[in-house]
Amino acid sequence: MSFLSFARVARALRPATSRRFASSIASQSTRKSYRSLAWGATFGIAACLAVSTKEIHLDSPVQKRLVPDDAEEDTIVDPATSIAFPKTMRIPSNLKIAPLALVGVGVRTVSFLGVKVYSIGFYADLANPNLKIPSNMSPEDKIEHIVRNTACVVRIVPTRNTSYTHLRDAFMRALQARLSKGIKDETVTEEMAMAASSPMRVLKSLFPNSPLAKHTPLDIFLAAPIPNRPRPLVLRDLGSIEDDWVATEFFLNYFDTNCPSPALKNDVFENIKSFTK
Repeated sequence: MSFLSFARVARALRPATSRRFASSIASQSTRKSYRSLAWGATFGIAACLAVSTKEIHLDSPVQKRLVPDDAEEDTIVDPATSIAFPKTMRIPSNLKIAPLALVGVGVRTVSFLGVKVYSIGFYADLANPNLKIPSNMSPEDKIEHIVRNTACVVRIVPTRNTSYTHLRDAFMRALQARLSKGIKDETVTEEMAMAASSPMRVLKSLFPNSPLAKHTPLDIFLAAPIPNRPRPLVLRDLGSIEDDWVATEFFLNYFDTNCPSPALKNDVFENIKSFTK
């Protein structure tokens, strides 16, 4: 790709002030509409989802998920933070979504002091018949195959009070880095980069300028692929975007060399090592 082509892509990913203002208004409307949904999953049309107090779902009331003294056996605890993750996530929906299994957990740390920012849990629909995972496949290849072929969820639970904008900036930096690397490696064409620019702007606009309280889970859902439709990426209470590259690369970033949480990546790789299908 020429320098001029790359510059056009860069400009497309940097919205003008007027577009930011319009995006802000649109995002407020989007957030209000999605709070009325149980999930907000979209496949070209919004799917209104049922609320159940017996199941885990994206609009569930904020709960502290620290492990009590009589912790049940159906949770896995992040040893670095004592935050518990349910072994199974069920998503009530008028669309049939199979239960998702917890594959691994890990902590995100920053600075040389190793400050613990949040715990992460990675879930996947491992019962999906489209998964073809032989025993000789490496853990890295298994996870990439899973992300590309079945429904997944990342649950982020802050260990301290933070903000949605803090998470937004980290997400956007990661996607921009993956896009730049793809362009450099020629695995991302100019057309692909231009197509990704709009959903990336929409994704950025979904995050409110408001705090995210300690121990408040943020669930991010990647729908299973549907032929001839872009994959939705759904953020609890915030909204969604539909784009194959953005949705898939958002999740693959958690298992790359420069991943947000090496602890999560290592735990997932270790747990998936013996999984075959």
